[in-house]
Amino acid sequence: MQFHERIRRELDDLRTLDRYRALPDISARNGKEIVFNGQNLLNLSSNDYLGLGDDKPMLTGYIRSFSERDYAMTSSSSRLLTGNHPLYDRLEQALARLYGREAALVFNSGYHANIGMLPALSGRHDLVLSDRLNHASIIDGMKIAEAPWQRYRHRDYDHLEELLAGAADRYRQTFIVTESVFSMDGDLADLVRLVALKEKYGAFLIVDEAHGAGVFGERGLGLCERAGVVQQIDIITGTFGKALASTGAYAVMNSLVREYLLNTMRSVIFTTALPPVILGWSLVTLAKQSAMQHEREALLRLAARLRDALLERGVDVPGESHIVPVITGGNDLAVALAAKLKGAGFLCMAVRPPTVPEKSARIRISLRSTLQWEDIARIPEIIG
Repeated sequence: MQFHERIRRELDDLRTLDRYRALPDISARNGKEIVFNGQNLLNLSSNDYLGLGDDKPMLTGYIRSFSERDYAMTSSSSRLLTGNHPLYDRLEQALARLYGREAALVFNSGYHANIGMLPALSGRHDLVLSDRLNHASIIDGMKIAEAPWQRYRHRDYDHLEELLAGAADRYRQTFIVTESVFSMDGDLADLVRLVALKEKYGAFLIVDEAHGAGVFGERGLGLCERAGVVQQIDIITGTFGKALASTGAYAVMNSLVREYLLNTMRSVIFTTALPPVILGWSLVTLAKQSAMQHEREALLRLAARLRDALLERGVDVPGESHIVPVITGGNDLAVALAAKLKGAGFLCMAVRPPTVPEKSARIRISLRSTLQWEDIARIPEIIG
């Protein structure tokens, strides 16, 4: 009983701090709208940035095709046993061609990628340097790895250079890891500067494009494509679970690094492979998104218009991407604002610690290219 009383008290504390979480009742999703806890709302909390998840004709066509090809619903094994379906090879080859890189590797999720990559590549004689606001999965990967690690101040590349200079000749290898589009602030890493620092200090650079892939770049390769540094980054990771409207994640790299990860990365070796039906769908959405430059441009214009309208009303809105966070500071204020927006027909979730730093709770507005200004025009007035 002592254990159960302790965790009950901790849950009560979370309620008091407005940090308690519960699974919502999602009974229907129809295009831009979602039925959330019984209420029909405009969905502004989805990562389906290009609207591909709601492309019914594409899905219908795919269902017909995989029925004809008899794609299995399960792999029933790890890739290194009997789960390496030929669709894995097709998907990885398509990714390598699209990025113009030697090789690619597909993972079960972005979390699998980030908790497995650094522990596989680094050891106790290495050093990992991470942006302070990197995603929790990157932080968990650093905690699992044997390598010591430090966090540089968010997007403070002078601070990063100080750490790199201080680490010179002290470690076997230094790794730099960053998101490209930071998922909670919607701001962007300076990838050109990071590549310059990587080359100056002989570091190994890993860039997580989870929220950049599909949204930035002429072919949707992410911020690395827009910055012109696809070939200079050692590993670029991306996810199928956001703009690409599927399941899983991927990384592009050279063939030697891929071979090494296949032999050392525990979240690849000890995981049941993705079902063939998912791999085939990822091939479809990957090809589709690469030609959606018009939608990408429309999405970023919409986000800029919303951000400008909020700033004109004195609202604290950082970032420069399709993710528009409204900083409230207090958890109670974020919860209250989310409720106010919900009452007006908008689903904008409150994001609180530990997802974001203490005293930086916020509403995170996640936009999609299928939205029009008329859909969201009332938001600045409601918030301001």
